[in-house]
Order: sequence, then structure tokens, then C-alpha cells
Amino acid sequence: MTNQSPLSGRARPVPTLPRGDVLGTYDTYFEAQAVVDRLARGNFEVKQVAIVGSDLKTVERVTGKLTYGKAAGAGAASGAWLGLFFGLVLFIFTTTPNAVLYVGAAIIIGAGFGMLFGIVTYTINRRTRDFTSTHQVLAGRYEIIVEPASLIKAQELLARPDAH
Repeated sequence: MTNQSPLSGRARPVPTLPRGDVLGTYDTYFEAQAVVDRLARGNFEVKQVAIVGSDLKTVERVTGKLTYGKAAGAGAASGAWLGLFFGLVLFIFTTTPNAVLYVGAAIIIGAGFGMLFGIVTYTINRRTRDFTSTHQVLAGRYEIIVEPASLIKAQELLARPDAH
């Protein structure tokens, strides 16, 4: 499926599950990926293959306690990146000999505003979320789906000892 711009005049395709026969079911994505890699090395038309994850679970791993210092640091870092972007834009479109100073000033100003924004945001949300975490969506199993006309060819390819 392609991601089209929301500004384009064409209608976006409706996401659908791939149709076909199940070539195999695997416990991890890496096992399923290894099978598709073996098919690709065997010159199988991999456009006919899809990996479908089922039994989805969301996992949030807590990575630490959020403090004012961490909120300020994260805000300063993101603000500095934004300042670097704006500083480089100024640098490109400015003809003065001191244009490099604009980049440094933009980074410092961006880091300052980012730090303030991080502290204010943390203060507002302080008692509702006092920790940092990462968020993942994991599947319980992964099925490899192949077009029905190609199923036997894929099975024969995987059965060969040289396909490993």
C-alpha cells in the first residue's frame, strides 16, 4: 500500500488484508523475515508475499522517572534542533559575512525556548505522568501469505536444502 498525500486529488486506497494461502506461521517477525529472504534468494517473485501479524498487543516499557531536569533537557534538545533548522535557513538566504553567527544564535534561542516549553509541559502534566517510556505494538504470531498460484513453487523452494 502506498501512502498518498492528503492534499492529492485522488482518493486513498482502503487498507485490506492480503488474500492468499498461508505458507507458514512463525512466532517472531525475524523468523518470518528470514523465510521471505530465503524466497528472495531463490528468485521467487516476492511481490506475491505478505507478512501478516496477528494477536496484536501493545507494550509500554517504563524507562525511568521523569524529573524537571529530564524534561528541561529533552525540551532543550528538541528546541536546539529546531533552532539549527531555522539558523541554517537564515544562513542560506543571508548574504552578510556574519551569517554563521545566526546559526549559533538560533540554536541557543531554540534550546532556551524548548527548555521553557519542556518545563511548563511537565509542570502541567506532573501528577498524571511522572515516568518516561517507550511504546511498541507486537504481534503474537506472523503468517506468510502467498498468492495461491505461487504456493507450490514457494513450498518447493523452501524444501530445497540449498535455499537456506
